[in-house]
Amino acid sequence: MHADLTRLARASDAGDPAVVFTEMDRIRLRVRRLLGRRLWPPEQADLYVALGCLNGLMGNLAVRLGYPDAGEELIRSGWAYADPIGHRPLQAQLRQQQSALMYWRGRYAEARDLAADGLRYVSAGWPGGGLHLHVARAAARLGDADTARQAIGDAHEARCRDYTDDLVVMGGQFALSEATHHSLAGAALSELAGGAGEAAGELEHAIGLYEKGPGEGEDHWAGGQPLAGIDLALARLRSGALDAAAAAVEPALSLPVPLRIAQVTTRLVAVRGELAAPIYSGSAQAQARDLAGQVEEFTRQTMLARSGAQDDGPARPRCL
Repeated sequence: MHADLTRLARASDAGDPAVVFTEMDRIRLRVRRLLGRRLWPPEQADLYVALGCLNGLMGNLAVRLGYPDAGEELIRSGWAYADPIGHRPLQAQLRQQQSALMYWRGRYAEARDLAADGLRYVSAGWPGGGLHLHVARAAARLGDADTARQAIGDAHEARCRDYTDDLVVMGGQFALSEATHHSLAGAALSELAGGAGEAAGELEHAIGLYEKGPGEGEDHWAGGQPLAGIDLALARLRSGALDAAAAAVEPALSLPVPLRIAQVTTRLVAVRGELAAPIYSGSAQAQARDLAGQVEEFTRQTMLARSGAQDDGPARPRCL
């Protein structure tokens, strides 16, 4: 089972989300059948961990596929398995997943509080750093610059502290890479007044790490570099650097359809909004219109592909 979880945790960040979700559901059903047998307590606890992991991973994939309600239900189910056995690394991971979902839904105070609660379970290493960054990102959206900057500093300090656990060893969604760490820091800074320059520095560093490839014990997820590029493009657009923004957003616009997760399409809407700013009238209007057209075409193709896929299969991930 551990080998299956490791493989799926890594595949969930690299493969087609719909395909990986279906395989996880098949394995989850197998684990639930095993749980129906007469088991010793340690065996039962191991299966609870497996189900907590699978539900959390599937919840993240459901959100990426554009089904936040299903994602929330799945992550909550994961917590129902992790909490009774007190598996602290899994509890921390699920809190981070819940925080990310609430952030994506625009419920920033809940996102901040869930990430802060996750730090009760793990506060060091890659998981602790990730939780601090989710606090920072949500606090920045709430206009709390002091908390956001403090959380970014805490995140960098936490990541430098030696820490590992059985989930981090699995990799994939369970191990925040250095590139994604800096991407999240940049995303938080980009929401702060006067933070565009710092944000661009963090995001450029993240993109350089993505291009270099994963370090020892790391995995890079398929949406990482495109999302960092979109955030960098937004920072560049706000400072009037249209050419640099167009270059930064190119990896997102080049994504194959199966990897066009909901977070990418949502963030590209913000790019279109920036292109409508008064600064891009006059001589820059034609270039801005061209980039906006590329974003619109990307969105149109993605919607057509998704509607076609739904005609051939279920429109909503099965949760329970």
